[in-house]
Amino acid sequence: MSVSSSSTATTARLLPGGPVADRVLAEVAEGVAELRAAGVTPALATVLVGEDDASAGYIRIKQRQAALLGFASPHVHLPGSASQADLEAVLADFTADRGVHGVLVQHPVPGHLDYDRAVQVLDPDKDVDGMHPVNMGRLALGLPGPLPCTPAGIEALLAFHGVPVAGREVVILGRGATLGRPLAMLLAQKRPTANAAVTVVHTGVADWPRYTRRAEILVAAAGVPVTVADNVLPRIGVLAPASARAAIRGVFLRHVIGGKRLSRGGRFARLVRAATPDAVLTGVEVLADTVGGDLVVVDVGGATTDVYSV
Repeated sequence: MSVSSSSTATTARLLPGGPVADRVLAEVAEGVAELRAAGVTPALATVLVGEDDASAGYIRIKQRQAALLGFASPHVHLPGSASQADLEAVLADFTADRGVHGVLVQHPVPGHLDYDRAVQVLDPDKDVDGMHPVNMGRLALGLPGPLPCTPAGIEALLAFHGVPVAGREVVILGRGATLGRPLAMLLAQKRPTANAAVTVVHTGVADWPRYTRRAEILVAAAGVPVTVADNVLPRIGVLAPASARAAIRGVFLRHVIGGKRLSRGGRFARLVRAATPDAVLTGVEVLADTVGGDLVVVDVGGATTDVYSV
């Protein structure tokens, strides 16, 4: 997520999530203590289908937090071969169980299963992910109900760090049901932490940079990593490559230097002055200074051929 100070420049600002999480966990712990004092032990049930390592990791995190906060966390792990009927039967049991107050189906599920259909088996009030059609309808109408966690987290993050949203232009890259669409509905609502002018840009929009350039708050919800930099040619005759160079170097350090089995050491990263094509362009500039005149260098590569003119 990128937050800018004006509509003409996109300046990345890091919004740490740790302090927000700490505050939320403290509030949850307080609520759990009140319920337990009244004789109620809150319970969040989780369902995992298959052997996806990342999904299993998320389940372990939820169970660990549940233990720390003092609520129950019943869990059902179905094999990857489980049928739609198997999944829906588990959800029906949790819906009927008065000792279970919330249910979460870890997403994604194997391709042969229909997640949207399965969620409809749940009692909407137990659908903690807010994906039941009733809860999506509540969100669209501005009624109270469970909210999709990532959109709610983004709103909480902006509010915690004092980023004004009301009246600002928010551009969301992606229209998925779990993030893009619900976030658009959430931030457009008339509330102090929302009330924004929201534009949703998706794969059907060819000239999407036209929208991202004017964004005051830009949310990447496209399902793939997105790196945004300032326009290298903001207007005719003006070249401004610094932002793009910094973005390219950042991607290089994250995915090459920080890649699996490669050095993550800070000292090694500092030795990386630039990444291609930035390194080549810097070399061209040095050569141009040496020869004392205009210079064109053609960099013939295996996949692309780049031309640098200085």
